Amino acid sequence: MSSSLLRYKADYRTFVFVAAYFIITYGGFLTYMFYPESRVWYIMVFWCIVACLSAFSCAIIVHNTIHCPIFNQKSHNKIFQYILSLAYGYSVSAYVPGHNFSHHKEVQTAKDNMRTSKVRFKWHLLNQLFFFFIVTPDLLKAEKKFVAKMKQDKREWYTQWRAEMILVHTLRILVLFINLPAALIFIWGPHLYAAWGVVSTNVWQHDGCDVDHKYNHSRTFKGTFLNYFLFNNGYHGAHHDRPSLHWSLLPAYHDKNIEPHIHPNLSQKNMLTYLIKAYIYPGKRLNYDGSPYVLADKVPDEDWVADISVSDKTHKYDFGAEEGSVDDILQTTDVSNPSSDLV
Repeated sequence: MSSSLLRYKADYRTFVFVAAYFIITYGGFLTYMFYPESRVWYIMVFWCIVACLSAFSCAIIVHNTIHCPIFNQKSHNKIFQYILSLAYGYSVSAYVPGHNFSHHKEVQTAKDNMRTSKVRFKWHLLNQLFFFFIVTPDLLKAEKKFVAKMKQDKREWYTQWRAEMILVHTLRILVLFINLPAALIFIWGPHLYAAWGVVSTNVWQHDGCDVDHKYNHSRTFKGTFLNYFLFNNGYHGAHHDRPSLHWSLLPAYHDKNIEPHIHPNLSQKNMLTYLIKAYIYPGKRLNYDGSPYVLADKVPDEDWVADISVSDKTHKYDFGAEEGSVDDILQTTDVSNPSSDLV
């Protein structure tokens, strides 16, 4: 076991982004409270936009953390999840059921609560905009079932989830009483944007892809600027291939194991160009190969929670801070990226 605090030195960037969130958000909150002259609409709009983008980066960090905790010590990972929960606006542990279990294990099937076939608008832009609002009720239902099961089967995870929920909602309610406008502009608004943004990425990452194909199940975006601020989240095919792989290793893994085999349309260099073509002009909902998208029959969600066994070794790395030992993860990590990235 490494004597270092962090498993990968790349996560110093994670610390900087999380710290920046609290400075931006609560700096704005306090400025609004104590400096009335700052309440100029264009200043508030700009500050709110920056806070939203910062919260979205933290949502990506939440995603990374529940797949691959950043500290060597389990206790440190549990504490960090409390901090991240405050930045995300919801329990980090709650991200586990809908994402790690439903989405990753059952991608685009009836057991995937976030399958993109749930959005069925003719105008594809509306599918992107409203996906979050359509799938969230089903995600919350599944979370409720999962929590009830973990209360019996994995008490430590349940205790962590409950503590995170109490902490987050206590603070979010408290700031409303301290200053309602500031709370909505700098805390509640950015939290909603972060949740909307991170869930909605599912559409451009998977819609129209071939879930039965070994490589063409996900869409990858390789832009350097995007991936710097979103911790290589654009390399989604590599992530689905190796969910517990640290985000800093994804580009090398993609280049070696995905890029030589993936359909060229699923390896996008410029995300903005793709979004314009997909949602603005021509704005058609297509399969990855350019063929017309045929919407599958609407089916209800199938229960996946009942099938979960916490003793199943395939779930070893699926519980965030409660996952298997770091030593086990390091032994199974792909070493296509230079080992110097390890602390």
